Amino acid sequence: MSVPFPRTRNSTLGYDTDEVDGFLEKARLAYDERGEVLSAGIVRSTAFSMRKGGYYPPAVDAALERLEDAFALRERDRAYQASGDEAWFADARSRAAEILARLERPAGQKFERAGFLRVGYHPKDVDAFTQYLVDYFRTGIDVTVTDVRTVVFRSRRGGYSETQVDAVLDAVVDVMLAVR
Repeated sequence: MSVPFPRTRNSTLGYDTDEVDGFLEKARLAYDERGEVLSAGIVRSTAFSMRKGGYYPPAVDAALERLEDAFALRERDRAYQASGDEAWFADARSRAAEILARLERPAGQKFERAGFLRVGYHPKDVDAFTQYLVDYFRTGIDVTVTDVRTVVFRSRRGGYSETQVDAVLDAVVDVMLAVR
C-alpha cells in the first residue's frame, strides 16, 4: 500500500499516521454513504495527535481542506434540492448578517476577553482581520476560504477569547462555502 502523505523525519513531529489513515477511511466511507455521517464542520474540527515520524502536517491539512470543501459542496447541493436556491441563499444571508453584526462592533469590543491572566488573541490583529471580513461581506473584496482558515493572530494576555473568535471564523467559512 502506498503512503498517502510525505512523512516527517523520525526525529520530527508529524500527525499520527494511524489516526490520519483511520479518519480518511471513515471519511471515504461517509462520502460514499456507506459509513457514519460526517459533515464539513466535523472535517474542519478534526485534530490528530503528534508523533515522531508522522505525516507532514501541511500536506494533511491541505487534504483536509479539500475534503471539507467536498463535504460542504455536497451539503449545499442537498440543501438546494430540499429547500431550493432562494431558501438556501436566504439562510446564508441571514447567517452573514449575524456575523456582520458582531464584526461591526467597535474595535476592542468585538469579542469577550480571555481574562486578565489568560492569554487570548491580540485584539488589534483580530480587529484588523475582521475589518477585512466586513469588506468582504459588504463590498465583495477578494477573500478566500484559505485566507480565513489560515489566519494567525499574535497572543496577548487579556486578549480576545480564542474559542469565541475561532467559532466566528468557522461560521464565516460556513457562509463562504455555502455561497461558492
